[in-house]
Amino acid sequence: MEQLKIGILTVSDRASQGIYEDLSGQEIRKVVDNYTNDSCDFVYCVIPDEKELIFEKLVYLSDVEKCSLIFTTGGTGPALRDVTPEATEKACQKMLPGFGELMRKESLSYVPTAILSRQTAGIRNQTLIVNLPGKPSAIEPCLKVIFPAIPYCIDLLEGPFMVCKPETIQIFRPKK
Repeated sequence: MEQLKIGILTVSDRASQGIYEDLSGQEIRKVVDNYTNDSCDFVYCVIPDEKELIFEKLVYLSDVEKCSLIFTTGGTGPALRDVTPEATEKACQKMLPGFGELMRKESLSYVPTAILSRQTAGIRNQTLIVNLPGKPSAIEPCLKVIFPAIPYCIDLLEGPFMVCKPETIQIFRPKK
């Protein structure tokens, strides 16, 4: 059985310079480990908020590393340096705006500034790319609402079959 390969791309000027530790990327891995029964192969990168660099890393993780799933964290706000959604759109052939819509809806129950978030998701070849918030405490609430659709999306992209822990996350696959 093919092993699930997941890219985690942290987009942060300060974390990439070592000014602070990347807690968001670590949180993504912790939550995914909690949700999946699979032994996932993680490819982890921390880069600055540079649109072309983000685009190049997404292409590399998809086309060279052959990640079935890539999570980005950071760079999704309205600040001038926040360019992760633009780089994601450039890398993808198809956009899946429902992921961002659902994450914003969930986040609004915590903070009114969630409307400023620009998270999105899309498909590059056989890779699902999902933009998550940069705040570590926002990772789990956002993943909790979107993760139920992720294994089936990977199925539709002909990726590895993802097995999840029903005691921690209820995924959805249509009955055959």
